[in-house]
Amino acid sequence: MNLIIVESPTKARTISSFLPKDYKVIACFGHIRDLPKTKLGINLEKNFLPHYIIPKKSKKVIKEIKNLSQKAKKIILATDEDREGEAIAWHILEILPSKEKNKNYERIVFHEITKSAIEEALKNPRKINLNLVNAWQARRILDRLVGYKLSPFLWKKVANRLSAGRVQSAALRLIVERQKEIESFVPKDYYTIEAIFEKEGIEFIANLIEINGKKLEKTEIDKKLAQKLLKEINKNFLVLKISKKTITKKPLPPLITATLQQEAYNLYRFSAKKTMLLAQRLYEGVEIEGKPKGLITYMRTDSLNLSQEAINQAREFIKTHFSEKYLPKIPNKFKTKSKLAQEAHEAIRPTNAQLTPEKIKKYLTEDDFKLYDLIRRRFIACQMKEAKRERVEIELISSKIDKFKANGQRILFDGFLKVLKRKISENLIPELRVGEELVAKKIQAQKHQTQPPPRFNDASLVKTLEALGIGRPSTYATIVSTLIESGYIRREKRGFQPTEVGKIVSDLLTTHFPKIVNYQFTAKMENDLDLIASGKKEYQKTLEEFWSPFYENLKKKYQEVKETKAILTDKKCPECGKPLVKRLSKYGWFLSCSDFPKCRYKENIKKDRNS
Repeated sequence: MNLIIVESPTKARTISSFLPKDYKVIACFGHIRDLPKTKLGINLEKNFLPHYIIPKKSKKVIKEIKNLSQKAKKIILATDEDREGEAIAWHILEILPSKEKNKNYERIVFHEITKSAIEEALKNPRKINLNLVNAWQARRILDRLVGYKLSPFLWKKVANRLSAGRVQSAALRLIVERQKEIESFVPKDYYTIEAIFEKEGIEFIANLIEINGKKLEKTEIDKKLAQKLLKEINKNFLVLKISKKTITKKPLPPLITATLQQEAYNLYRFSAKKTMLLAQRLYEGVEIEGKPKGLITYMRTDSLNLSQEAINQAREFIKTHFSEKYLPKIPNKFKTKSKLAQEAHEAIRPTNAQLTPEKIKKYLTEDDFKLYDLIRRRFIACQMKEAKRERVEIELISSKIDKFKANGQRILFDGFLKVLKRKISENLIPELRVGEELVAKKIQAQKHQTQPPPRFNDASLVKTLEALGIGRPSTYATIVSTLIESGYIRREKRGFQPTEVGKIVSDLLTTHFPKIVNYQFTAKMENDLDLIASGKKEYQKTLEEFWSPFYENLKKKYQEVKETKAILTDKKCPECGKPLVKRLSKYGWFLSCSDFPKCRYKENIKKDRNS
């Protein structure tokens, strides 16, 4: 018997369905060892040596793994291909008795859970990559040092039960600073002047862009000037210039983790967390006609690579269903802009391009269907021809002084847009010639108002984190959910809203622990983790570079920073008559008796809501 160990029961069932009976596939249910919850678990005197323990929930599965490993000819570790998966495999190996540990164990990886991919992986086993394990350990230890050393500081200085995290603190700062921009924003009214024309049944609009040869700024026209211009502008116009240009739009690349989360939010308002849970299910396997089937490739990736087999599948589908005019002569290749992307991985794509969502709709939930459809459409589209449109610009003058411009476009060839669920808008302008005279049907003023920057949402926050180099594909969804669970942000219709306690914590960290929330520093730390993963840096060195200055600053701040936990008010306790104090918790401000814990009176203050 050959023993294969994976993370989840779903993944185990899917892989089992491909293999002969002499393979036994079991699930370890994720990490079987971790740092203890009740203490730091890191020996700072011994080069940051971690002390891993076996949680109670893992003891049963570890017993099963040990028993089966004694009977197994070979132990095959088939956890996910990223650092997390490598660490899980390493932990499994570490708990095995010496005899089994020294047995001919194998580590296999694959991008998709299909019969051919599993068989290929079994033909090409390797050993555990300790560089990847050390990169995971470095992240885990860094996060533990920040969380277990900085959180007690927040408990003492701000409020009980608060938490601090290395990456989420930088994300919180982004959200808080955006909210401050919104709150300080002063809107300004401005106007645009439009001339409406009609020819051959086609109506089009031209906007005033110059007055007396002077180019207008976007917000330059106020109400008074708008009224003046409406009286002065002549309705007789002359076509001054016509520009036509063919614009080519290249196909969008296949999806990676960040763009999957962004598109799923923009199209369906799926949170980052929900998107990843759905993608995990599609990757590990869905029951189709009584058999589990992996529908997409691994969903935590920053690579735009595609296998040649996948490209061939896409091209065959395009040729059959859309004709050869949509098929480029040479397959489209995409290269990630990120220097840190793991190019050995693949982009997110369907495991079978011929398997349309409609064919398997009855086996999928509504949300499964939406996400699979999104992934598949984006994959097919990336191998189609570019779209082409004609852009037309018309310049007109009125009274030989004021210049107007009309913009139009029409689709020449829809290309890759044909397969995407996107509205293709056209703004047609009738055929005109230079020197032609036109009379405006109407000249009108349109009122506008400047808008504050939008709040971050799942899509825009992930996009910004990715652009700044903060976090990695496996962490984006966790960052958002942690901030919500910590009570630092909440979801609003218009995006993430920082709570009062979130603002206070962010401001405190920005003032007193600037490195923790510094975007460049956080990005550099991610870069260091990548260097560890590639074997170019020792993980203990990275930990030391962070820990020494952080700990010295922390000791200093314990002395310098004043507590804001209790603020005396002029109100009296209705139960004992002593003064009430204003206190802060992770849920916001409340009033309680200053004689706590003898007197336990407390009352809520107005809910922490901002407009």
